[in-house]
Amino acid sequence: MAKYAPAVAKLIAALGKLPGIGNKTAQRLCFYILSRPDEEAFALAEAIREAKTKVQLCKSCCNLSDVDPCPICSDPKRDHSLLCVLEQPADVAAIERSQDYNGLYHVLHGAISPMNHVSAEDIKLRELLERLQQHPEITEVILANNSTVEGEATAMFIARLLQSTGIRVSRIAQGLPSGSSLEFADEMTLARALAGRQVIQEDSSFNF
Repeated sequence: MAKYAPAVAKLIAALGKLPGIGNKTAQRLCFYILSRPDEEAFALAEAIREAKTKVQLCKSCCNLSDVDPCPICSDPKRDHSLLCVLEQPADVAAIERSQDYNGLYHVLHGAISPMNHVSAEDIKLRELLERLQQHPEITEVILANNSTVEGEATAMFIARLLQSTGIRVSRIAQGLPSGSSLEFADEMTLARALAGRQVIQEDSSFNF
């Protein structure tokens, strides 16, 4: 790296830790921030500080929120019999954009991946099971895990755990390209995937 003032180098290094940001992009972002008026740069810093200070996990759905319970969980107009299980908070925003779902959510914050040393204990699966026990009004769980190897395996794992509970377990239709994430799907694709969800059948050949 070129010789920069320590404060500049520190900012570049911090920006370079963001996902998808390489060293050159980090440098460009750094110089852009430094070129902006003080109030604009300080507003960015304050927005980061405020988000880190105020945003927490909703104790019910594990989504990011600045209130607990979050607005979706506390909304009496939502269908509290439907629970859509997702991998990441960004997936909630993706489903909401489709405007075709009015139930509740549960965010796992990941997918089971033995190759990456991520087990069932490392995601919000225990919280999901406890929630289902505490809320018998939930009659259907919609598994909307990403269409990846890890997402499919996690969906099947959850389906197997819920098999004897009497809860209807469905999987969103595969209108999503294989290996894709919900976050980047368009509204129409997500709406069709939700509408075409199918009940998951037990697969005796599945082992995890």
